Amino acid sequence: MFMGEYSHTIDAKGRVILPAKFREELGECFVVTRGLEGCLSVYTMEAWKSLSAAMKKLKASKENVRAFKRFVFGSASEVEFDKQGRILIPGTLRTYAGLKKDVTVLGTGEKIEIWNKEAYDEYAAKIVPDMEEIAESLDETLDLDF
Repeated sequence: MFMGEYSHTIDAKGRVILPAKFREELGECFVVTRGLEGCLSVYTMEAWKSLSAAMKKLKASKENVRAFKRFVFGSASEVEFDKQGRILIPGTLRTYAGLKKDVTVLGTGEKIEIWNKEAYDEYAAKIVPDMEEIAESLDETLDLDF
């Protein structure tokens, strides 16, 4: 399980270090793709295969399904760590997420998100005050005890 919030920088070549705890769990090869709200999503190969299997069950005859598959799979890239524990984020993904220098790396349970720091700070400022309402609106079958 990925958890925690970390501040890092991305270098001029588009490389960023991920926390050691994350590196261990990701393994040698993993997938980075576009995420929602303008961030990048990082999946273990196992989680990526599960997501792919779930997406196969969606009806390809629906335009929104085809669009979402293009969004997720069209930008996906298999990534590995270099000897310094960095990953190279492809230029198209850096552009999508607005990654320039400062980034926020979040563990969100089954995946990792990489955000432009400023964008994440704005998102958090907007969403955190509403968290009680959001928690209240979650599926009642979940037994969330905070």
